[in-house]
Amino acid sequence: MRILVTGGAGFVASHLCERLLSEGHDVTALDNLVTGDRRNLGPLRAHGDRFTFVEADLIAGIPADLPAFDRIYHLASPASPIDYVELPFQTLYVGSDGTRHGLERAQADGARFLLASTSEVYGDPAVHPQVESYWGNVNPIGPRSVYDEAKRYAEALTVAFARYKGVQTRIVRIFNTYGPRMRANDGRVMPTFINQALDGQPLTVFGDGLQTRSFCYVTDLVDGIIRLMESDLTEPCNLGNPHEMTMLDLADHINRFTDNPAGVVHRPLPKDDPTRRQPDISRARAELGWEPQVSFADGVERTVAWFRDRALQG
Repeated sequence: MRILVTGGAGFVASHLCERLLSEGHDVTALDNLVTGDRRNLGPLRAHGDRFTFVEADLIAGIPADLPAFDRIYHLASPASPIDYVELPFQTLYVGSDGTRHGLERAQADGARFLLASTSEVYGDPAVHPQVESYWGNVNPIGPRSVYDEAKRYAEALTVAFARYKGVQTRIVRIFNTYGPRMRANDGRVMPTFINQALDGQPLTVFGDGLQTRSFCYVTDLVDGIIRLMESDLTEPCNLGNPHEMTMLDLADHINRFTDNPAGVVHRPLPKDDPTRRQPDISRARAELGWEPQVSFADGVERTVAWFRDRALQG
C-alpha cells in the first residue's frame, strides 16, 4: 500500500514508518520538524525510493502534488508537557486544522484514516483503570488543556467524518510509551529519569512520587496501531501496558539498573498532573488479539542502551 504518516520524524511515528517499510509498503513521512528529529529518518532512508520525506506543516495542509494514499496515520502533534507550554497554538491547530486536512485527504483518496489520540482525553481520571467508555475528567482551561482538548476535538472531528461523510476511520488512545528515539529533554518521565541517572544526578520526582503510570514499549504500541488500522474496529481503542507503577518505583528501577547512587529529589507536583494512569485493554485483547510482549526490564535495557549511545555520539 501507499501510506502517509504525519509527524513521521517523531518518536512513535518513525518506529511506525520503519515497521510499515519492513512490511513492503511505500511510506511518505510528513513533518515540519518542530518536535521531530531528522536523525530518526536515518533508518528509514535505507529503504530507498519506497520511503519519502516531505518537510511541510500539516496545519497549512497536505501538499496537493503527493500521490493518492491507501492509509493515513495521523500522529503529528507536540506530545509532552514542555511542548504544550512552548507550542500551545501549534498543538491546538495540528489537532484541529491538521486533523481536518488529514481527514479531507482521506476522503478524497478513499483512504482509511487513523487518529493517534491519547490517554490524556481521560484527564485526571475518576475511573480506574481507564476504559474507552469513560468520558474523562479534563480541565478545559488548565496548562495541559491545549493538548487534552485538541485530542478530544480531533476525536469528535474524526467521528463526524466517519458518520456524515463515510470516511473509514480508526481512533487509538495511546498511553505512556517509551523506547529509543525519545527526545532527551522532552520533559516526559522516562527520558528524564534515564538521562539524569546516566549523568549521576538524583532523579526528579514530583510530589510524593506515589502517582502512577503504565509504560508500553514502542514496538508493542506500533504493532497494536497497525492491527487497529487493519481491523474492523471503529470505536476508540486503548493501547498501553496495564502494568501500573508509582514514580518512586520507576525511579528506583532506573537507579538500580544504571548503578546510580544519587537517589531522588522531590519537587512540587505540577498543576493537573494525573494521579493515576492505567489502561483497560480488554477491547484491544478481544478485537485485535493484542497485548504487550516486551517486558519492562527488557524495554528499559534497550532504552538505556540507546540513550547511552546517543550521549557518546554527542
